[in-house]
Amino acid sequence: MTALPTAAIQVDTGSFFAVVMVAAIAATTVTIVPNRFAPPVVVLELMLGIVIGPHVLGLAHDDDFIAFFSNLGLGMLFFFAGYEIDFERIRGQPLARGGIGWAVSVGLAFAIGGALALAGVVVSFLYTGAAMATTAIGTLIPILHDNGELKTRFGTYLLAAGGAGEFGPILLVTLFFSAQSPLHESLILIAFVILALAVALASVKLAFKGWNALERTFETSSQLAVRVTVVLVFGLVLLASKLGLDVLLGGFVAGLITRMALKGHELAVFESKLTAVGFGFFVPFFFVTSGIGFDLAALGSAGALAKLAMFFCLFLVVRGTPALLLYRGILSARDRAALAFYSATELPLVVAITSIAIDAGKMRSSTAAGLVGAAILSTLIFPFVGLALRRESESEGSSEIGPGDEGPPPLGEGPFVQPQHAG
Repeated sequence: MTALPTAAIQVDTGSFFAVVMVAAIAATTVTIVPNRFAPPVVVLELMLGIVIGPHVLGLAHDDDFIAFFSNLGLGMLFFFAGYEIDFERIRGQPLARGGIGWAVSVGLAFAIGGALALAGVVVSFLYTGAAMATTAIGTLIPILHDNGELKTRFGTYLLAAGGAGEFGPILLVTLFFSAQSPLHESLILIAFVILALAVALASVKLAFKGWNALERTFETSSQLAVRVTVVLVFGLVLLASKLGLDVLLGGFVAGLITRMALKGHELAVFESKLTAVGFGFFVPFFFVTSGIGFDLAALGSAGALAKLAMFFCLFLVVRGTPALLLYRGILSARDRAALAFYSATELPLVVAITSIAIDAGKMRSSTAAGLVGAAILSTLIFPFVGLALRRESESEGSSEIGPGDEGPPPLGEGPFVQPQHAG
């Protein structure tokens, strides 16, 4: 067998192995630590990425090969975020409140970002504000799933708020953070939506007719259902990239299409296999690589640390305020507070937006480090606070709907059908 020329493949095998090893160590750690004390695995992946990166141990560096896998992981992460947005479940009041809440957050974020820009603290209010108005629903989903929150009535409102907090910023990134004009990007986005809808209709029709055949491959080596889904994810990511749109949009839309196509089917085995592919291999690459590329030296000054603390608090103000105000009479006080902390959990889009801003010369490295550092802390702290508040609420039975304001019926009743989730 003829060997490939060494110049054809540029792979830092040491860095690649270090990323894989760190991902395994992170998963092992959260497995052996008691569930109530275990940090989110994505935070460990990012922090261990910093440790093995060039600013600490120097065991791994971010080359083009690893960056390629990181982008695939980012696409898969947003696939799962889109996949969990079950419009049949969140339609009506949850979706409306989630959308309004994100709009309020954008107004707050841009107002605060504008004040910071006028004071000379940040360069661009647009990039800084957009980063503050996100929600890491894709990152939260494993945490919510492991604690049974996705199947609750509270989880319905959280999915709606988180979906708006993730999809809305993706549209901002797509429309306003490119070299082209917003009008040009809008036309391309419309073309992408039309193509995506055509794919969605075809997928629904084919899934309806061919599900039994796909289901028979679950325990065979062909794994046809998983392979078709992977083609859909990376195909839409490629399409979005070729059209000049952000790859996040392609992954997110692929998740939405897959959820629509498989509506009404038994999904437990299918979802477990997708989870194994995505969170077992691709997604960890994104978080570990983000840690490797994190500019730890930028946090070396008191000013940068002050920005980290400031953004950590502002996340809660920007994303938490709508949760406290818009859900009165719908959720109890503790549940509203839990929704505020969950909604203020941010990470993947903060990393993506700050990277774009740095490349565009619209953000200082200290601001980017402060935002990403605050996002890491938010993912490490806010979900635990939200979980504790939810446990208190459930123990006191205080999560009932307020009088005169009917929310969605309990899962399994009315139009809301409890979805299947990976075991």
